[in-house]
Amino acid sequence: MNQFLFGTLPYIALTVLLVGTIARYERDPFTWKSSSSQLLRRKQLILGSVLFHVGVLVVFFGHLFGLLIPIGVYEFFGIPPEAKQLLAALAGGLFGTIAIIGALILAHRRLVDPRVRARSSFADTGILLLLIVQLALGLISVPYSLSALSEGGVIKFMAWANGIFTFDGNAASYLQNVELIFKIHIVLGLTIFILFPFTRLVHMISAPIRYIWRPGFQIVRTRKNSANRAK
Repeated sequence: MNQFLFGTLPYIALTVLLVGTIARYERDPFTWKSSSSQLLRRKQLILGSVLFHVGVLVVFFGHLFGLLIPIGVYEFFGIPPEAKQLLAALAGGLFGTIAIIGALILAHRRLVDPRVRARSSFADTGILLLLIVQLALGLISVPYSLSALSEGGVIKFMAWANGIFTFDGNAASYLQNVELIFKIHIVLGLTIFILFPFTRLVHMISAPIRYIWRPGFQIVRTRKNSANRAK
């Protein structure tokens, strides 16, 4: 199971993330958006959205660069693993708290207000709740990181992440003995990668390049009306 979760599942998640995202963009470009309800409870939306996006973007890119930059780069600049782990735990704790406060505000708005709830799909609400759980797991893991600065835990995670992208067959073994909270956090993160192409999260990687030559209108009439019109 350890081999599947941390040696095979990452490739499944990354494949679905890449192929699914490209397929959605090519087949359904007009669904490439976050269905806005910004006219409803606007102040709450702005507050929650700003807190969530600032926090989650810092946490995401902190994880991305923190895991994928080889440990040798940190050693070259004289940064020991303990210092990197301390910085990651403190920064992750701070911005994770900011993100989860924003996410809870957005969840309250989406679940409590019947008008916003009516505008929300199951996927909209589900992915937001999953992100809240993921942020909570990250915050719970902070004390574990701070209490084990001298055990080189950060090196294990970096070795695993680099092993995945270098096709190291032993990558899963690096996480064999880490705390359960970290394993759950990683598995849920991979699950969110799998769900990414099928939710509103795709808007986070939007770049309006193809909008330059995309049709400036959207046909919304039914197929039946179109057929009658053609006759």
